[in-house]
Amino acid sequence: MTNKVDRVVIIGVAGDSGCGKSTFLRRITDLFGESFVTVICLDDYHSLDRYQRKETGITALDPRANNFDLMAEQIKALKEGKSINKPIYNHETGLIDPPEIIEPNHVIVVEGLHPLYDERVRASLDFSVYLDISDEVKAEWKIQRDMAERGHSYDEVIAAMQARRPDFSAYIEPQRGHADVVIQVLPTQLVPAGQKSDLLRVRLVQREGVAGLPEPSYLFDEGSTIDWRPCGRKLTCSYPGIKMFYGPDDYYGHEVSVLEIDGQLENLEEVKYIETHLSKISTRFEGEMTKLLLQHKEYPGSNNGTGLFQVLVGLKMREAYERLTGTTAETVASSI
Repeated sequence: MTNKVDRVVIIGVAGDSGCGKSTFLRRITDLFGESFVTVICLDDYHSLDRYQRKETGITALDPRANNFDLMAEQIKALKEGKSINKPIYNHETGLIDPPEIIEPNHVIVVEGLHPLYDERVRASLDFSVYLDISDEVKAEWKIQRDMAERGHSYDEVIAAMQARRPDFSAYIEPQRGHADVVIQVLPTQLVPAGQKSDLLRVRLVQREGVAGLPEPSYLFDEGSTIDWRPCGRKLTCSYPGIKMFYGPDDYYGHEVSVLEIDGQLENLEEVKYIETHLSKISTRFEGEMTKLLLQHKEYPGSNNGTGLFQVLVGLKMREAYERLTGTTAETVASSI
């Protein structure tokens, strides 16, 4: 049995554990609507359960612990409008549970460690994003999460990260080179080196000339190199302020455009001032990006470039969907 969906759009969201995928997925679902989007966690394609991985010393990041044949076959089937019997990896027990039926939907998001690893899976993707968190920021995030929510000690968190690093470098990190868009989260450059700061520098790396996808967003003048400090009468900033950058670059041999925001947004209402200086952001009306950011200002990263660029990429996904299907998401959603 299958649902009648004229065109299934497949989106890949890649990144390491604890890199902010959950918040990004909430923003995507908010934008399209819950009934419109199905999210598939690629952990479900683990071929080794937690105990087998422990016995063999093979981590979940290692391709040998994952069934890419089944992953590629089922994602292709969903894109063709067919239902699948997807396996389930049970994170509580660490075991592989009986499969569940997944029907095709208008948008299928496949997220996890390996959505861009296998070329057959990549071939099914219509839009791909890699969330790239620097080691320094990732350590801070994982320490906060794992100590507060999972009861791990500081030493346990650091040891776990160090144990994962070789496989992450070998199998996960190189997927950045296949992504249409990369969101990089880095330590700030607004304070002197060595001075502790919670501020973040966030970069949006956008591949140029990808057929069928929206053109990259830019600041002020397309193709130029721009350094802009928007703090002043129209944007509230406390020390050390905010710095934005836009310019061309080369990334894994691809021509890209880079947008960057370094610093903290004090008043999200004022983001509309920044929005008016950005072009090709796939909004339908003036201030839509700011409105979407304000809708969920409680989400992590809303007060820095993380939230803003997640919203912007979501808008790009919406435009890509409409280009690929020839209809608007709202029109389809109203008929569901």
